[in-house]
Amino acid sequence: MKRRNFLIATGVVGVGFVGLRILTRKNSANKTVAPEATPAPAIPGYGALVKDKDGILHLPEGFSYKIISRKGEKMADGLLLPGLPDGMAAFAAANGKVIVVRNHEISPISVPLGAFGEKLELLNVLSPSDFYDFGKGKNPSMGGTSTFVYNEETGVIEKQYLSLAGTNRNCAGGRTPWNSWLTCEEDVATKKDNIEKNHGFVFEVPASIEIARAKPEPIKAMGRFNHEAVCVDPKSGIVYLTEDRPDSLLYRFIPNEKGNLHAGGKLQALVVKDAPARDTRNWGENGAADFLSNTPVAVAWIDMDNVEAPDDDLRQRGFKNGAALFARGEGVWFDKNEFYFACTSGGKIQKGQVFKYALSADEGNAGETAQPAHLELFVESTNPDILKYCDNLTVSPWGDLMLCEDDMHPFLVGVTPQGELYHFAEGAKYQTEFAGACFSPSGKTMFVNIQGEGLTIAITGPWKQAV
Repeated sequence: MKRRNFLIATGVVGVGFVGLRILTRKNSANKTVAPEATPAPAIPGYGALVKDKDGILHLPEGFSYKIISRKGEKMADGLLLPGLPDGMAAFAAANGKVIVVRNHEISPISVPLGAFGEKLELLNVLSPSDFYDFGKGKNPSMGGTSTFVYNEETGVIEKQYLSLAGTNRNCAGGRTPWNSWLTCEEDVATKKDNIEKNHGFVFEVPASIEIARAKPEPIKAMGRFNHEAVCVDPKSGIVYLTEDRPDSLLYRFIPNEKGNLHAGGKLQALVVKDAPARDTRNWGENGAADFLSNTPVAVAWIDMDNVEAPDDDLRQRGFKNGAALFARGEGVWFDKNEFYFACTSGGKIQKGQVFKYALSADEGNAGETAQPAHLELFVESTNPDILKYCDNLTVSPWGDLMLCEDDMHPFLVGVTPQGELYHFAEGAKYQTEFAGACFSPSGKTMFVNIQGEGLTIAITGPWKQAV
């Protein structure tokens, strides 16, 4: 049995024990001799979690956390810090400072969670042109992004401000190699009544140490659908996109001009070679065969048309043309020549899957037909006590994945490159998901959000060395 499957099946995860494996051996006369004690294989992770005296976040011994921001705080631009923080990414700034761009998954009806006060009394701090959707001044979209500048030496946010306004339910996204954040709308509201624009797009937010509002211009060529997250291949500039639907697809966007996504490009959907319309969810519906773990399969890509999809049918048209199905594609993160993405409700018990995509040596070009990329089911939960509803994820500096659970009793779950799972943190006090896990450029600090409570937390401690 593969070690990852053994760990999941038996519930051995992050227990931090050091044991002995007793071996018997034979001498030359084939007689049993004294047993030999040898160290057990190292257990992944950082050991048992230590209960937090404040009951907020349980962490391994030697680690500590600090709440660095809370929803409703007054920001440097005169607005209030929005609630429901979600996906984030960190960028290096001058003098060792860290810039973090942070999503806020807020819908228009959630006015008290927005940046403008409970009765929109701060709405006039911005001009209508700062908004993607001003909602005629009556129903402005409350989502968007905030940016904060963090001093890693003092552990203090020195400045925070609203960096994108007027979008809906900014769930996750992804950083670019040219120091910007791509923020994704997990919403497909259409223009009607007091909604001025169609939603369901990706927007780009520069990582700026100075107060700056991103131009609220959707990248429409990247498709209109229930976006979740993106990652970017730094070599080619290709963007990979997930979709949060039970019958979602995996997309990629090949830009006409690397680093200039507004210059247009081609949107495609992933197909499993020799298995059109492959169902990877392992739900057993319609007699679908299991998508086996640890078994890379060759893939190809098909072009999508009418990508602004006024009928929100992009995924259905893609599946009809042979694209593979996934169960709620969520967090995605690029790591060297591969990327990982989570499917929150995938697997036989519908508690989550993590896939790994290994790029072709000629990714995005004609040569990938002969040297195709490969897709692998890296982890599938069979025990919710170990992994449930994986959502946002990041790759740590030492190569482990860190998964945020979208659950009322969430954990941060680590996954080694070999597929071994461990619990790194436990949310104890607040019944709401973890979101936005990411590391500072130095690797000293892990940032994560406690979403429903509107908290952003910095975690420090004896991290493993970068690989």
